[in-house]
Amino acid sequence: MDPSIEISVARRRDAKAIAEMSRDLIENGLNWSWRRKRVLDTILHPDCVVIVARTRLKLAGFAVMEFHETHCHLNLLAVRPELRRRATGHALLKWLEESAQVAGIARINLEVRSTNKIAISFYEAHGYEVQTKIRGYYQGKESAYSMVHHLIAPEIAEQRP
Repeated sequence: MDPSIEISVARRRDAKAIAEMSRDLIENGLNWSWRRKRVLDTILHPDCVVIVARTRLKLAGFAVMEFHETHCHLNLLAVRPELRRRATGHALLKWLEESAQVAGIARINLEVRSTNKIAISFYEAHGYEVQTKIRGYYQGKESAYSMVHHLIAPEIAEQRP
């Protein structure tokens, strides 16, 4: 990763920039649902983590993940286009995966636009597998692939109490 980029937990003041990045980089072409208030509520939620990748000057990227009893759900992950290909997305994802492992989480689930070949390839390169295609997942306008990454082998996870 570019040494000038630092990963940290998001702060309240990051909510507006994260919301705008979500609108522009993830929700493009859809109704904007991850507005400042929703992001702020997620930052403050005890079962969620919002992290940011920051340069000295601006937010380079961010990720939002919910923790459940046995799995996590990766809601959002984005890196500014001009700062991609510097392992920032990798660093964000690795931070989340390590946090999930510490929490004893068995798997991470996510959805990605079925047309977003770059994101699908990124996740597959990190061990995520397409499970199903969900037609009309994004506001009835676009399909998604449901993907999963097992942090604990499913046969071992099933034996846990």
